[in-house]
Amino acid sequence: MRQSVSAVRVLSFAILALGTAVGTTGCFKKGVRGDYALAPEMRPLEVPPDLNVPATNGDTRIPALASSSTKPAAVAPAAAPAASASGFTVAGSKEDVFGKVGTALEGVQGVTIASRAQLLGSYDVAYEGSNFLVRVVAVDAGAYVSAVDPRGLPATAEAPVKLIAALKAKLAQ
Repeated sequence: MRQSVSAVRVLSFAILALGTAVGTTGCFKKGVRGDYALAPEMRPLEVPPDLNVPATNGDTRIPALASSSTKPAAVAPAAAPAASASGFTVAGSKEDVFGKVGTALEGVQGVTIASRAQLLGSYDVAYEGSNFLVRVVAVDAGAYVSAVDPRGLPATAEAPVKLIAALKAKLAQ
C-alpha cells in the first residue's frame, strides 16, 4: 500500500510539473487576439456607432420594400419635361420610339450616327459640325425625344434644334 501512495504522489507531482511547464511556455498565451493584435495601421477601419444606422429624425426617407412577389418592381416613368426647342414627346413605348428615331435619323440628310445605345436610349450624332446626343426617355405620355450636349444639358445650339425639329416633323407623319 505504501508503494501505491508514493506512486500517486510521484504521478501527481509529475502532472503538476508538466502543467506548470506548459503554462509558462506560452502555449496558452492570454492577451489580445484577432484584428486588435495587429499593428494599428494594419487593423480594419472601424465605423463610428452613429454612422452605421440610418437617421430617424425625419430628414432621411427610407423607401418602402417592394411586394413579396418574385417579379422585380418596374421603375415608374418620369413626368414629361416641359416642351422646349430641344425636345418633344411622342406616344408609344421607349423601345418603339427609339427604333422610329433611328429610322428618322438615317433619313435626315447630313446626319452621321457615330453610335447607338438602346439600353441608354441614345444616339451619338454629328450634324452640321455639331456633336451631340439624341436621347429617348420613357415618360408618362410616351417617350421624350431630346438633344443633349456633351455636358448633359439640353442642346440649344442651331444644329441640334434644327435636327429635333426635323425629327418631330418625321415622327408626326
